[in-house]
Amino acid sequence: MLLYGYVIMSNHLHLIVQSRDSKLSDLIRDFKKYTAKNILETIQSEPESRREWMLERFKKATETHGRNKKYQFWQYGNHAEEIYTLPFMWDKLNYIHLNPIRAGWVEKAQHYIYSSASNYVSGKGLLEIELADHLIIDTTKTSEFWKYNKYEE
Repeated sequence: MLLYGYVIMSNHLHLIVQSRDSKLSDLIRDFKKYTAKNILETIQSEPESRREWMLERFKKATETHGRNKKYQFWQYGNHAEEIYTLPFMWDKLNYIHLNPIRAGWVEKAQHYIYSSASNYVSGKGLLEIELADHLIIDTTKTSEFWKYNKYEE
């Protein structure tokens, strides 16, 4: 998997990914399976004050779907969009990176640790990513990437 951008919010996540050698649907399926298994194992094995409440919610989610018998961590489906152009890629990067600002959690996107915005601003972040090619940014648009430009710190 090539990861170009991400943001992890409290109730959802956004990923901009590319599959190296398989279909995107296979990659998303495998990602969900791997992360659900590891997160559920961690919840069950580590001290966690909300353990019973979370496991109850994940168990209840299985009632509406027949596939998982014990716990349902991820919702079924996803909202994948194919990215064909660099401007569209940057529109999506801008959108996901501005989520923590819209939520009122940070003033600058690069200050949110669970996002790839800092990778684009300072070259380092929580996860390693593939940087998208740079696009000339129109700074007259208030919703654009300039909100987390390193020169505005």
